[in-house]
Amino acid sequence: MSQGGIDQPGEEELTAPGTKIVDRGDWRLVARTKRVNRDWAALIERAPAAALRWYTYLRKSPTARYPGRVFPLRGSVYRGAWECEVTGGDRIYYIPDEAARKVEVFCAGPHCSPAPRP
Repeated sequence: MSQGGIDQPGEEELTAPGTKIVDRGDWRLVARTKRVNRDWAALIERAPAAALRWYTYLRKSPTARYPGRVFPLRGSVYRGAWECEVTGGDRIYYIPDEAARKVEVFCAGPHCSPAPRP
């Protein structure tokens, strides 16, 4: 929910890329805010095949490391947060919740340094 340009937290399902998903996995993907979902939708438009690949990956095994592509972020400020390289220039930053089987995406889009804080 956006008020006066400020994006308020309000969890919503992350938009699925395309309609050809057969097995989505058992993890639920949510965007922390509507802005994150809009940024994710823009990423889908830029790289639909890559977005679908990583959407499916996160639905199945968001805490499985994929060398150079999916890994937990380091540092106390990032405790529990992970990064997924969707394309050479785009990333998904998320926090998996094992108990709820939910992945909360807190940032999606162009790579930035340092990583956004959860």
